[in-house]
Amino acid sequence: MTLLQPAAPTEQQLRAVGLLPAEYAHIRARLGREPNPVELGMLGAMWSEHCGYKHSRRLLKLLPTSGPRVVQGPGENAGAVQVGDGLAAVLKMESHNHPSAVEPFQGAATGVGGILRDIFTMGARPVALLDSLRFGLPSDPRTAYLLGGVIGGIGHYGNCIGVPTVGGEISFDAHYAGNPIVNAMCVGIVETERLMRAQASGAGNVLLLVGADTGRDGLQGAAFASNDDPEASHRGVVQVGNPFLEKLLLEACLGVLEGGTVLAMQDLGAAGLTSSSIEMAARGGLGVEIDTACVPRREHGLTPFEVMLSESQERMLLLVHAGAEAAVQRHFARWDLHAAIVGRVTDDGLLRVRDGREVVAELPISLLVDEVPAYELQTEPPAERSVPTVTKTFETPNEALLRLLGSANLCSRRFAFRQYDSTVQGNTVVGPGGGAAVVRVEGTRYGLGLSTDCNPRYCRLDPRQGAAQAVAEAARNLACVGARPIAVTDCLNFGNPEKPSVAWQLTEAIHGLADACRALEVPVVSGNVSLYNESGGRAIPPTPTVGMVGLLEDVSLAVGAAFGPDAVLVLLGEPPGGLGAGEYAGDGPFPRFDLEAERRLGNLLRALIQARLVRSAQDVADGGLAVAVAECALLGHIGATLTGDEGCGMRDEHGSVEVALFSEDQGRAVVTCAQDDLAAVLAQAATFGVPAMAVGTTGGDRVRFGTDIDVPLEALRRAWETVP
Repeated sequence: MTLLQPAAPTEQQLRAVGLLPAEYAHIRARLGREPNPVELGMLGAMWSEHCGYKHSRRLLKLLPTSGPRVVQGPGENAGAVQVGDGLAAVLKMESHNHPSAVEPFQGAATGVGGILRDIFTMGARPVALLDSLRFGLPSDPRTAYLLGGVIGGIGHYGNCIGVPTVGGEISFDAHYAGNPIVNAMCVGIVETERLMRAQASGAGNVLLLVGADTGRDGLQGAAFASNDDPEASHRGVVQVGNPFLEKLLLEACLGVLEGGTVLAMQDLGAAGLTSSSIEMAARGGLGVEIDTACVPRREHGLTPFEVMLSESQERMLLLVHAGAEAAVQRHFARWDLHAAIVGRVTDDGLLRVRDGREVVAELPISLLVDEVPAYELQTEPPAERSVPTVTKTFETPNEALLRLLGSANLCSRRFAFRQYDSTVQGNTVVGPGGGAAVVRVEGTRYGLGLSTDCNPRYCRLDPRQGAAQAVAEAARNLACVGARPIAVTDCLNFGNPEKPSVAWQLTEAIHGLADACRALEVPVVSGNVSLYNESGGRAIPPTPTVGMVGLLEDVSLAVGAAFGPDAVLVLLGEPPGGLGAGEYAGDGPFPRFDLEAERRLGNLLRALIQARLVRSAQDVADGGLAVAVAECALLGHIGATLTGDEGCGMRDEHGSVEVALFSEDQGRAVVTCAQDDLAAVLAQAATFGVPAMAVGTTGGDRVRFGTDIDVPLEALRRAWETVP
C-alpha cells in the first residue's frame, strides 16, 4: 500500500484539527512519515480534548468510581448502577456548549439527541431528561436569543421523541455572555443482564451503520469543542437533529437486541464514524476496516475525510455476527431505516479506511487511543486577595424578599419547563419546579430521584469547596424527596486548561468532587469534560455540574416541597452563623459548609420520610430561609407564619434579621409535619444529631416572618413568576 505523502502542516492547520506541534512531532516519529489529510483529521479528533481528555485524564482518576451497586463505571457510553429486581439505572451527562453558542436551537436539540443515544446504546430505555443551563445577564440582548433557542431546542427534541424532561436548573452570570453552558443528562432503565457494551469481538464480524444518512453537518465538531475560539468557527460545526428519526432508531435498536445477534453497539457522537469504530475496536483489543464508499450519504461529493469525521445525528454503529447481517438489515427495514455494511473487525490492531479499493488511511489503533498524551497541568492559584465583606443593605426585609423572588437566578422556571413534556410515559411522580424530580421505575415499587446542581458563584469563590457543595446540594435535594444517592454523573465545564489559572480551577474542582463523593459514599460512574469555554480571551466561571440519581425503595413515600394546610414548620440544621456569599449579599465569604453535617441531615430526612412523619421538605439554599419558605408556600398555594424571635432566634445581637432570613449557610432544610407528629420529628432529629426547632405553621394567604415580613401570596407570585 502506498499512501499519499503530504507536506507537513503549519501550526495553524494543526490547531484547526485539534493538535499541538509537539503532538504532531510524536505522531510523525511514530509513523515514520507525514500523516495524510484523512489520517490527520482522525488523529486530531481522537487526540482532541473532547475525545482524548488529555488535560483531565490524570485528574479524573482521583474520583471514586466503585461501589456495591456499580454495574458499569466510567469508560463506556454511560454508567450503570443496580436498582433492584434485576434492573439497573443507566446515567450520563454531556455538554453541547460550543454548538449552542453558534446555533442555540439545534445545538441544544442535538445535545439532547446525543445524550439519549448514550443511554439506549447501552440497551437501556430512556426514562428521564434533565438539563443544566448557564447564560449571560438577562439585560444582554444576546441572552434572550440564546435562552429562547436553547429552551426551544430542548423542548422540541425531548417532546418529539417522547422522553420526559423532569428537572434541571438555569442561572445567569455576566461571565457566560459569550459562552453559554448547555449540559444535558439522561437516565434509562435496563435489565442488568441485558446491559450492552461497545466492545468489539471476533475478527471477521461485521459493522453496520444504522439510521440517518451522512452529511456534512457537525464536521470536525470534536476539534471545534477543543478550540478556545468558538467565534472563529462556522455554522457547519453544528449538527441538525431529527427527533422523529431518532425515535425510530431507539425502538429499532432496543428491538434488535432481543435476537442476540448484536455483539456491540456504539452511537456516532463526537468525531462520528472515526471515534465510534476506533473506540469499539480498542475496547476489544482488535482492529477495524471501514469502507467509506459503502456509507449512505445525504449529499453528493462527500470525501472520505468528510465521511469519517461527519457528526450527522441519529446514527449508530452495530457489530453483528458474520452471517447475521441480512436478518439485522431486515429488522431495521421494518422501521424504515437502512443498515449498511460499512466494515468489519480485524485482528491486526489497525484502523484501515478504504474508499472502495483505494486505501486512504491506515493507522495503529494504539496510536489513536493509548498514545493520546495525558498532560501534567501547570497550575497557578490566584494571588492572595481579601474576601469581600458583606455590606449592610438598605432594603426592608419585605423588599428584599420580593427582589430575590423576582431576580433572574431565583424566579420561577415555569417559563422554561412549561415548554417541556414532563409527564409523557406516565411515570413522573414529582416533576420540575423543586430541587429534585422523582420518576417511577415502571412495573416496580422503586422510584428514582434526579437532580442537577452547581452554584457558579461558590465555584468562582473557591472551586474545591464549590464543587463539593454541588455534590452536597444534589444529595440534599434527593434526600428531601426521600431518595438515597446511588450514583453521580458530572460535566466539568472550564476555560482553557493551558492557562495555569484555569488548570488550577480544574484541579481544585476535581479534588472537591472526590472529597464530597467519598464523604457521602456516592460513586461517579460517568461524565464529560468540556474545556476551552472562553470568549474574547475570558473564561467562564468554573462550572463542575453534578447530576445525581437516588433510589427510593418505595416510590409512594416520595414527598414534594409544596406546603399543605395546618402543618408545623420545622427547621433542620445549625442556625446560620453569618451572611456570606449568596443571592442576597452578592460575593462574600464562602457559606458555612460541612460534609459530615450534610450526611447526618440526609440520613435524617430519609428516615423522617420513610416513617411518614413529614408532609413536605425543601432544602435551604439560594436566597436562604425566607426564599425557601416563600417557594414552598407558592408551590402549595398556602401561606405560612414563622414565629420570629421566640421560635427561631431571628435577630442577632444588633437586632438584625438579615442573617436568619437570607444566609445561605449549608446543611439546612425546612420540613412540615402534623402537630401530633412534632415530638417524633424532634426526637428523630436528636437521634441523628441534627439541630431542629419548630419555627411556625402553614395556613392563610400570606407569608409572615415575625414582624419583619408580611407579604400576600399574590404579591410574592407576581414577583416570582417574572420572566428573566
